[in-house]
Amino acid sequence: MWVADRASGNDTLPAHTRDLADFLAPGDVLVLNDTKVLRARLLAETPAGGRMEALLLKPAAATAAGVRWEAMAKPGKRFRMGDRIAFSPRMTAAVTEVRPDGTRVLEFPLAAEEFHRELEAVGKIPLPPYIKREAGAADAQAYQSVFASHPGSVAAPTASLHLSEEMLAAITAKGVGIVKVTLHVGAGTFKPVQSEELSGHVMHSESYVFGREAAEALNAARARGGRIWAVGTTAARVLETCAKGTGGKPFLAGEGETDIFIHPGYSWKGVDGLLTNFHWPKSTLFMLVCSLLGVERAKSVYASAIADGCRLFSYGDAMLIR
Repeated sequence: MWVADRASGNDTLPAHTRDLADFLAPGDVLVLNDTKVLRARLLAETPAGGRMEALLLKPAAATAAGVRWEAMAKPGKRFRMGDRIAFSPRMTAAVTEVRPDGTRVLEFPLAAEEFHRELEAVGKIPLPPYIKREAGAADAQAYQSVFASHPGSVAAPTASLHLSEEMLAAITAKGVGIVKVTLHVGAGTFKPVQSEELSGHVMHSESYVFGREAAEALNAARARGGRIWAVGTTAARVLETCAKGTGGKPFLAGEGETDIFIHPGYSWKGVDGLLTNFHWPKSTLFMLVCSLLGVERAKSVYASAIADGCRLFSYGDAMLIR
């Protein structure tokens, strides 16, 4: 873990994520994203023995016929309107909509509970596209945080993967509060910023839940002068989406969809510190880091980390911004 101190502007210094509690103070609050990664990758065979693949993105409006999901599909010519695809003897899907962006809406003739049971049985963990191998049995545990509890993500909130039950116990023993929020990570998290101007980037939308107890705990922390630490950019996006109250209660409970795009020039309201992984340079996640550190400082930190042999991306090392 690298530690970047914004107040002093000092260069990053090497540490270890197991020592995270040393950087927190009694009265602080650590905010976790408790989303759980779905086995969202479904495979099927063409009549000629070729491979077909669907990546479930998020639920669409259900019908009396069953559950419906938005999905990325390839090859597209095998997912035409009206086609039926068998992913297993009990899990078949009908293509009910082909959207302009190439995504499909798939309808599964199963009740919700039965659908999720079958998905757990036949689906695969959707590793990020830059991991050039098939997901194995170990990934089912390694690509899931120890506090994951609400299924809905197609990618892990990877900063969470650094935390163990023992680390959380040590943090709690120090007098630091633990608060959980939910943001279901979508495939759009991998979409690079391609527009010349940041204002031209169309941010993906993701569903979140920020409960009343979470809001009350964070408002109490602010009132007593405690710092609020987000574990991951996803938790940070929830906090910034919901930090819109007034007076002594900045956080408002809520749920829905957020497409907040945090980039240089953004004025942070809900987050004092961030534990995050190292991200793709042109990603919205890197833009979020730049908004905290400044663009040149962020580039310097990345260059130092790479020179020191840090591992990058989902199964890589972490950085603490304080």
